[in-house]
Amino acid sequence: MSDRKRGEAGRRGSRTDQPQTEDPDYQHHGGFPRYEAAEPGPGFARFVAAMRRLQDLAVSTDPDDATWDSAAERAEELVKLLDPFQAPEGVAPAGRVPSMPGLGSLLMPPWTMTKFGPDGVEMRGEFSRFYVGGNMAVHGGVLPLVFDWMCGMVVVAAGRPISRTAFLHVDYRKITPIDTPLVVRGRIASTEGRKAFITGELRDPDDALLAESNALMLRLLPGQP
Repeated sequence: MSDRKRGEAGRRGSRTDQPQTEDPDYQHHGGFPRYEAAEPGPGFARFVAAMRRLQDLAVSTDPDDATWDSAAERAEELVKLLDPFQAPEGVAPAGRVPSMPGLGSLLMPPWTMTKFGPDGVEMRGEFSRFYVGGNMAVHGGVLPLVFDWMCGMVVVAAGRPISRTAFLHVDYRKITPIDTPLVVRGRIASTEGRKAFITGELRDPDDALLAESNALMLRLLPGQP
C-alpha cells in the first residue's frame, strides 16, 4: 500500500473511531430520538402494573363467553380512552423510566437494574405466567429478548455510541422457571473498532446456569438507521 493510501485509510479509521467529527448529529443517528429519563406521575406506574397483571390473566384464565364479552368491551373502552394520546418514540414514557421494572415498557419483563457500569450490568427479576412457553417453563423465545435488552444496556453503560445487534447466540443450559427470582449479567468481553463482543448469563437462586449468550453489538456508521 502506498503512503498516500495508508494515510487515507488512517484518516478514514480516525473518522470511524470518532463518528461525531464526521456526523455532528450522530446521537440522532438514522432518526433516533433523544432518549431521556421520564418521570411520569404515579398513575403510569399503576397502569403498567395493572396491565402486567392483565397480561398474566389473559393467558391463564378460562371464563364463560359472557365474561369474555364483558372483558372485551372494557378493553375496547380503554383503547378509546388512550387512542387520542399516541405520542412519538422517545416522548411516550414507556421504556424511559429507570425507576420502574422493565423501564416501564410492557415489552420487557418486569426486571430491575441492580448494576450499571462500564464493567457490566446486572438485572434481577422473575418471569410470570405471561411468559410461559409450555409445561410452566419460560418460553425459549423470551430469553433472547432479555439478553438483547441486556446487550443494549451494556453498550450504554460502557459509554459506547449507538449500536445495533449484529448477532446474538443463546445456549440453553437448563429449563428457566417462572415465579422464581433470577439474575442476568452481561459485560463487554472484547472490542474491535466498531465491534463490541458481549457475553451474558442467566442464573437461578442456587447460582445454577440456566442460559448464556454471546453477541456482537456493531456501532452504527454515520447515516445508518
